[in-house]
Amino acid sequence: MSPLRTAILVVFFALALVFVWWGSRRQANSACRPSSDLSSSVAGSDAGIVLPPSVDGATTHINARNLLLRKGPRFRIYISWLRGDLVRTRTNVAPSFDNPDSFILGIKKGIIRVNLGDIGNFLNTTTFPLKNVRVRGDGKEVKLTGTLHKFHLPLPVELFSSVSATADGRIRLHVDRINVLKMPLARLLGGLHVEIDDIAGKATMPGVEVSKNDILLNTTKLLPPPHIHGQLTNLSVDAPDLVLIYGDGHKDETQSAPWHNFLRFEGGTLDFGKLSMHPVDLTLIDASNDPWFNLDLVNYHAQLINGHSRMTPQQGLEIYMPDLDALRPKIQGEKSTNSDLHQSPSQDSMVSSAR
Repeated sequence: MSPLRTAILVVFFALALVFVWWGSRRQANSACRPSSDLSSSVAGSDAGIVLPPSVDGATTHINARNLLLRKGPRFRIYISWLRGDLVRTRTNVAPSFDNPDSFILGIKKGIIRVNLGDIGNFLNTTTFPLKNVRVRGDGKEVKLTGTLHKFHLPLPVELFSSVSATADGRIRLHVDRINVLKMPLARLLGGLHVEIDDIAGKATMPGVEVSKNDILLNTTKLLPPPHIHGQLTNLSVDAPDLVLIYGDGHKDETQSAPWHNFLRFEGGTLDFGKLSMHPVDLTLIDASNDPWFNLDLVNYHAQLINGHSRMTPQQGLEIYMPDLDALRPKIQGEKSTNSDLHQSPSQDSMVSSAR
């Protein structure tokens, strides 16, 4: 064999060894690469949320009835009834009442009502471009009024929109018309032209997206915890409330429960305080005779220590908790319990609206 051919064969053989070594090294690096942080996947896109499974595979089921759930100091939702799961937001972190961002209330079916006035009060605490916002029902539409500062002028604005649910569980406000200075926008001079971007904001606001004549609201990102997510199947205006129906929520499946107002957790793992339950068998029960169980789940401690508890024959735990407003002075500007109950929907009105 000639020296040239021998040299070519040696070079070829060496290159082959290099390719084999490089391929095995790449495969090993790929196998050893750490998994990404689940918190980024939980944040998800504005269109929806990716929920990781529990590390032990066990699910904590939830059901509730007549629950007035606080979401921050000025926002409340009225849960007529619901069934769903307590979904952990990170695989290796158990849901905990002391860490409200560790879980999401994943609703499979149920009915929730939101006071439109509460929506306006909440928007006034955010960076929403409109100031002095008021939200109320106007027939089948939502009417939003406020003051928009444009061209260094305070402009009174009225926005009328219809409401519907998107396929990914967001609330769609379809803007039908905008009035400025009590006049239809089409009659105004071009110098006072107001667009939806002016009202919803051109800067990014978590949970708010503008698409043509639609304002899309992702309540999981927009509102404070405890966060709620589920498949909205129907949205309607029943002044003074916005009615949200999840899944096949027309039939109350909690009527046979032995408690009048409650929030129950069953299965999986749940932490609160220095306690950890596995499997979970916990029921939070309204100790009052009020139509609604007024619960601040994020600041549950005061209600828990002022209540009383009992063990069940199945080694579960029932905690009877007093009304939230009975434990603390009224916050200035916050309505009294009687006022809340007067403006909140009655059980009869919820049943009729769900039909």
